[in-house]
Amino acid sequence: MNNLNQPNNRRKFIKETGILVGFTALGSKALAAHNPSLFGRQSEDEKVSPSEDLMREHGVLKRVLLIYDEIADRLKNGKDFPPETLSRSADIIRNFIEDYHEKLEENYLFPRFEKAGKLVELVRVLRVQHERGRVLTDLIKRSANSKDIKDRAKRQGLIRDINRFIRMYNPHEAREDTVLFPAFRTLVSSNEYDSLGEEFEDEEHKLFGEDGFEKMVETVAMLEKSIGIYDLDKFTPKI
Repeated sequence: MNNLNQPNNRRKFIKETGILVGFTALGSKALAAHNPSLFGRQSEDEKVSPSEDLMREHGVLKRVLLIYDEIADRLKNGKDFPPETLSRSADIIRNFIEDYHEKLEENYLFPRFEKAGKLVELVRVLRVQHERGRVLTDLIKRSANSKDIKDRAKRQGLIRDINRFIRMYNPHEAREDTVLFPAFRTLVSSNEYDSLGEEFEDEEHKLFGEDGFEKMVETVAMLEKSIGIYDLDKFTPKI
């Protein structure tokens, strides 16, 4: 069994991987100062465009999907993992993706496409998928505990829900990155586009603090480490 099941190690894990807890703004700024390009911001004065902001948030989503995929595989094959990794990954999906990132899309992007009569069918499907994703997150969060994981029927249901979430969001984010976001740039003026970038940043800072994105990336990295998928070279095939 994973040594994270020991009480002391479990408390340490929870403390270190709490969503946006345990990180100070000073620590994140010091890291960024040491390597300014680490999180994609070269300086305090550089502005992040709306599309760049949304696409890097998709990077967070993609990394959580990789965590989900690893956990689904372990559930299927009866391998151990800390349930906290799943519950905190679902919290990131709920707090950072669904309640923040998707709200930006629903409040700022989708209405402009609908008003312009552009990509209306795509936007309709994306809206439906946001709704279905929230339902699946509710189901995943409900079963992300040791008791349900040990129950065979509930474990099978959890595997199904995780896989359905992954299967939907891989093409969902890919279609937004390659179709919706590029097209959005053509719907608004340069001034409005720049202004939206500032609004997105302000909303992020209001909800998650000045270094909200950086802290979220750090949290995801620790969750990856907790199940041994942080090392990028592990994904390199041996040929």
